[in-house]
Amino acid sequence: MAFSTTLRMAFQELRRNLMRSILTTLGIVIGIAAVIALVTLGQGATASITNEISSLGRNLIVVAPGNAGKGGPPQAAAPFKLADARAIERDAAGLIAVAPVATTAAPVVLGNNSWSTTAVGADANYLAVREWPLVAGRPFDEGELRSGRSVCVIGQTIVREIFGAQDPLGAPLRVSGIPCMVIGILSGKGQSILGQDQDDLVVMPLKTFQRRLAGNQDVSLILISVASAEQLPKAKEDIEGILRDRRHITANKADDFQVNDVSEIAKIIGGVTVILTAFLGAIAAISLIVGGIGIMNIMLVAVTERTREIGIRLAIGALEREVLAQFLTEAVLLSIFGGLIGVVLGLGLSALGTAALGLPLLIEPGVILLATLFSGLVGIGFGYFPARRAARMDPIDALRHE
Repeated sequence: MAFSTTLRMAFQELRRNLMRSILTTLGIVIGIAAVIALVTLGQGATASITNEISSLGRNLIVVAPGNAGKGGPPQAAAPFKLADARAIERDAAGLIAVAPVATTAAPVVLGNNSWSTTAVGADANYLAVREWPLVAGRPFDEGELRSGRSVCVIGQTIVREIFGAQDPLGAPLRVSGIPCMVIGILSGKGQSILGQDQDDLVVMPLKTFQRRLAGNQDVSLILISVASAEQLPKAKEDIEGILRDRRHITANKADDFQVNDVSEIAKIIGGVTVILTAFLGAIAAISLIVGGIGIMNIMLVAVTERTREIGIRLAIGALEREVLAQFLTEAVLLSIFGGLIGVVLGLGLSALGTAALGLPLLIEPGVILLATLFSGLVGIGFGYFPARRAARMDPIDALRHE
């Protein structure tokens, strides 16, 4: 019997019990939809995290005092000094810019408006390293950096919370009681990967910060921009060597500082997200197995209901493989129909989910193709037993069946 005839007969049989066919595919529909939606949401989350990390700056190295060690708390370590940053800038290879940074929590006040924010002391390289353009005003000039003038650049959150509709440029903002003229406004960066508002800050010259806010010469962090991703390992090695020499760390002692590559952090977090997505996808795939069991049950019922029909076909000369092919085709069609409906439903859920969570919608054609093929395999796997049972039926016993 030609395959087209087998296919036509399978369609006719499924259409004759349309409601039962639809209900049978529900397990496959839910399974495929869940797999596609979860994988798409996972990919969107990974892309969102990568974008947020990239907002810190490309090829960025963050050097911080202290070392978490192996499972223990960070060891106490002396803060950096400006000379450490200058030594790195002078001696390490492949660097674009080095920005010494000091931070503290500080209230900012303008008239009757006040807000608690983060005050950052930095030099002219800070905005370049963070790849953070201004939307208005100007950055610090060399004279302001050298003399430690009370000027500042503010983030979008300060603009919104303190100034509202007013123009901040030239305004005498008070930072921890220190008058500071606003000379620039940063563009918006949004939240960091840890949920912190990156726009909630006031940046002032490092000398101004150390002299008037901190009262010391400490540097909290050193941010370093490297020319290319290929140069990151060598740059990190140079930085570690320079700091070990300057901090007099002997060969048998561990570093009392951390040199972290942001791209590595992105890879680690991206890897965790991928594993989590695969795990959730695997859980969703279990519903495909449940759907397959449903198909097998319904096909067993169909074989029982059509026993006399099978007996007649075998008695008039139908081959076992033709009966096997007919029932197997019905099972595969059920599964593929469920898979196609599941794909449509999964895409709809993906669009709704990414819109609700604010994630990018990234449709992976390979996932859709794989899910559809898997649904067909479920039909073959779970439809084979009922089809084999029908094919091996004894014609005489089948004809006697009531």
